[in-house]
Amino acid sequence: MASTISMPPTDPSSSSTEDPAAKAVNKRYEGLITVRTKATKGKGAWYWAHLEPILVRNPESSLPKAVKLKCSLCDAVFSASNPSRTAAEHLKRGTCPNFSSVLRPNPSLSPLPISSLASPSVSYHHNHRKRSPSAAVSLLRNQVSNNNSHDTNNNSNSNSLAIVESTRLLSYTSHTDNNNNNVGLTQHHLILSGGKEDLGALAMLEDSVKKLKSPKISPGPALSKGQIDSAFDLLADWFYESCGSVSFSSLEHPKFRAFLNQVGMPAISRRDLSGARLDNKFYEAKDESEARIRDAMFFQVASDGWKRKSCCCSSYTSSSGGGSNFGCVEENFVKFSVNLPNGSSLYQKAVFTGGPVSTKQAEEVLWETVMGISGNGVQKCVGIVSDHKAKALKNLEIQNHWMVNLSCQLQGFINLIKDFSKDLLLFRTVTENSLKLANFVNNNLQVRNSFRKYKMQELDCAGLIRVPFNECHCSSNIAHVFAMLEDILNCSQVLQMVVLDDSYKGICIEDPVAREVAGIVQNEGFWNDLGAVYALVKLIRGMAHEIEVERPLIGQCLPLWEELRVKVKEWCAKFNIAEAPVEKIVEKRFRKNYHPAWSAAFILDPLYLIRDTSGKYLPPFKCLTHEQEKDVDKLITRLVTKEEAHVALMELMKWRSEGLEPLYAQAVQVKQRDSVTGKLKIANPQSSRLVWETCLSEYKSLGKVAVRLIFLHATSCGFKRNWSLMKWICVHRHSRIGLERAQKMIFIAAHSKLGRRDFSNEEEKDADLFMIGGEDGILNGVFTDAP
Repeated sequence: MASTISMPPTDPSSSSTEDPAAKAVNKRYEGLITVRTKATKGKGAWYWAHLEPILVRNPESSLPKAVKLKCSLCDAVFSASNPSRTAAEHLKRGTCPNFSSVLRPNPSLSPLPISSLASPSVSYHHNHRKRSPSAAVSLLRNQVSNNNSHDTNNNSNSNSLAIVESTRLLSYTSHTDNNNNNVGLTQHHLILSGGKEDLGALAMLEDSVKKLKSPKISPGPALSKGQIDSAFDLLADWFYESCGSVSFSSLEHPKFRAFLNQVGMPAISRRDLSGARLDNKFYEAKDESEARIRDAMFFQVASDGWKRKSCCCSSYTSSSGGGSNFGCVEENFVKFSVNLPNGSSLYQKAVFTGGPVSTKQAEEVLWETVMGISGNGVQKCVGIVSDHKAKALKNLEIQNHWMVNLSCQLQGFINLIKDFSKDLLLFRTVTENSLKLANFVNNNLQVRNSFRKYKMQELDCAGLIRVPFNECHCSSNIAHVFAMLEDILNCSQVLQMVVLDDSYKGICIEDPVAREVAGIVQNEGFWNDLGAVYALVKLIRGMAHEIEVERPLIGQCLPLWEELRVKVKEWCAKFNIAEAPVEKIVEKRFRKNYHPAWSAAFILDPLYLIRDTSGKYLPPFKCLTHEQEKDVDKLITRLVTKEEAHVALMELMKWRSEGLEPLYAQAVQVKQRDSVTGKLKIANPQSSRLVWETCLSEYKSLGKVAVRLIFLHATSCGFKRNWSLMKWICVHRHSRIGLERAQKMIFIAAHSKLGRRDFSNEEEKDADLFMIGGEDGILNGVFTDAP
């Protein structure tokens, strides 16, 4: 602790006797010395044992300037105008840290707080007699910079005795001359070892002592045990249904615990949510799911995730110039769910595979899942819809005649974009020119700086063009290719300014690539072709997004592809593109995805009945090709027993000629406007199936086929996986307990999400919140993470 004011009694005669003020100071000083001397002999107040009068001199004239009282316990200095009050506030009130309770006249007082831990500094306040609890600490806490304290005792305008700076305290010591005369005060800077940051720590130290001195518990609002249990259940549900977005460690975060305490909740540990409560919640959801499956007459299995990240080449260069690797060969996360006839879906399980799997392996996993769900009654499973492994699906369908196994329509539309990128010359030409342009702009230092300058000027951002690492046609790399095309299209004006810049013209003199790039940028045909490619991808992407949101049934497949054909034909006309090559690619993809059940469901679903001139509502056979009509007959005869085949075909002929009673047909086709999207949608999607089970009950054999076909989904996408949970699973995939907990949490989250028909994930919602990407952006999860 630094030394402070220490001024022993001096001979008053050493001061000038000519100055009236000095005489008054000396007189006051002598009087206090006399009082203190008597008190130490037992003839005065108790506090004089701890308060010592000192004489403060002017450093310039050595004349007495003021009389002060110094605490002999902590070296703090005070005005001498009222010793009794000083003693009461400094000693009895608990300001002095070294005033022992044994020395107090009232030992019942509480322990004293910190006063001068950092420095026994002196602080005097202008026109204020009342001292703060701690001069040094309170000044530190308030971070007063250059706050001068003036003593106004006896109406003297004395200089400041204490200055507190932002990172140091000023303390004072007295010194004497060679004749042992007190000549003034010397300032000493006490530097805190931690610098300015020590101010907060010192304040916290004082707060801690104050809490110990008078502990005050301020609990949150009192909750009953029932309220606490209910709140805890809701918190646990939220945590499980977040599905990995919130980590177990977050439960023990100090701020989260402080929040719980504030609302009157007890602290929660990881063990509370990873043990019995998790098991109970899992078994509760599983029992409910199994009961609903038992109640249904039949169901469809949806398998999603086979094709996700199935190759190893989707690295690309980001817009900031750095590389980012999206290595594809990693553990796949294949999800299985169950679609029920009433339109609801139930999560079943997740299977983790070590990368791509063979057709045989996929077939085994699919059939094992069907057996696990249906038990002995395997015929309750009337079909599978999957995003991959068409051969495995076909094999299972051949082995089990009652099944209808379909490829996912969403995946089919995504694959169509890949088909165009590989097989359409326009796509290849645009991609090659764009790569050449982007690489030159990103890699030439002078051009790159010019591009950034103009981009900042025009678009208020300076990122480079995103460039794919290679020309692989996997989904991830296709996304990166079109991200590059989008960047170039958005920067068309900027690139024009770059190539017209004088500095660029200088580069063109020596660099043939610069001249070629300038030719590309200034070629109107390049921009027309780029716009055409962009528009076609946007068109398909838009339809894929609707498929993902609407989750159509298989009866809608033929109308969807017909709608696509019409839009593609309009695109060809708008951009003056030859139709034949484009239509060939579309038809090739259609045939790969086509299943005879599309035609059968389209014919049997009352939703698509067409009113003829006689007023009857008849099935739309005229919309089918001759081959598709044959497919309807073949499928129906396959799905019934051999004995029923002939009867089913006869009933089909009757259905074709008579159709459905107009009143019921109109009731099935009633539409209403969706309050969210504003689009017209079928008011009661279950009507199509219910009509067959009620007013069309006369069709015994055909009705069995119709009710099983009509409810089948055309997409395999369920709830979207959460990347936070996937990361956690990858870390713990070799731990049986960790993987088991992950499976349980996935089940609980998926069960809840599917129950409220929430097929999104938290990452997408956050992206929307922070406006990452626009409504017209090409880069979309439908390319990078398609179910």
